[in-house]
Amino acid sequence: MASLLDQIRESLVVFTRLRTPPALIGGLALAAHDVVRATRDVDFLVDAGDADRLHELLLELGYRCIHRSADAANYLRGEEGLDLLYAHRPIARHLLAAADERDTPMGRLRVISAEGLVAFKLQGYVNDPTRTRDLDDIRALMRAHHQTLDHEALREYFRLFEREGLLEELIDEARS
Repeated sequence: MASLLDQIRESLVVFTRLRTPPALIGGLALAAHDVVRATRDVDFLVDAGDADRLHELLLELGYRCIHRSADAANYLRGEEGLDLLYAHRPIARHLLAAADERDTPMGRLRVISAEGLVAFKLQGYVNDPTRTRDLDDIRALMRAHHQTLDHEALREYFRLFEREGLLEELIDEARS
């Protein structure tokens, strides 16, 4: 875990050179929402307008680009993984803009909302149904925050992926 913390601290310094500060998503963002699970990489939501600049900065830090598209990028440096999801659609841009800034042991860090995290986990699951960890993460978030989640926002995200039935199942599970 120490190397993940160091990796985030280093990323925060790099992020000061971008127009829009990225927000933590993925497994480490779950911890910020009181859901703890193991993770081996760091995931950030980044404004698509900062993609090229961040790419150059990461290469300067010694990362190697494994994959890069208009939607996402994956970088490796030794055993350290850094995954980026680019916000260019209105919903992703809104979630990035609304990310909360928090004081953490790694520094001041923006973290995506629990609803936004559910949306990205749902997208991952819909894109690849074998990613059952994403579905487990959604369940855990919904159990941990059932009373405080914005259910209307969740309905909008699940409707976008035509998974309204799945949302109702998850709500029922979270209530029991």
